Amino acid sequence: MSTSMSNNSTHLLLLLLFVSGVAVITPILATDHIVGANRGWNPGINYTLWANNHTFYVGDFISFRYQKNQYNVFMVNQSGYDNCTLDSAVGNWSSGKDFILFNKSGRYYFICGNGQCFNGMKVTVLVHPLPTPTASPSPKNSTSDSAGPVAPRLGFRVLVTSLAVMWFGGGWV
Repeated sequence: MSTSMSNNSTHLLLLLLFVSGVAVITPILATDHIVGANRGWNPGINYTLWANNHTFYVGDFISFRYQKNQYNVFMVNQSGYDNCTLDSAVGNWSSGKDFILFNKSGRYYFICGNGQCFNGMKVTVLVHPLPTPTASPSPKNSTSDSAGPVAPRLGFRVLVTSLAVMWFGGGWV
């Protein structure tokens, strides 16, 4: 009976550690890239320059902040981006605070659909796959603003795997 209580206490402790770890690590799993930073999604901003100063990974978000009834966001293909047309739109948002998850690597194209695309309200970003754990670490003097979140992502996977092995390996199913 005492062994059973000890095992239950151990499993409860592991569960609490797991939940605590997830709660602490989850907020840093993905980066939210706010388009235009503090200037938001508005005409007259060089979004190419903004995008070139960010590194995007699968699992990150891009968010558009703008006045709800004034602008919107459409995801289009390269032709729609180059010509500011909505013929190829595969997604549209108009809440004023739009969060879009990058669920696969590749090039993404976004434009404003109310004519402001011609005034520069368009942005394209290249989303990279997450680095594999065997990838060599970046140099310590790197100035990339997105290098920080990559390590916690990998650390989170290791944490979850380790806890799962301890949990299920302990005979508690």
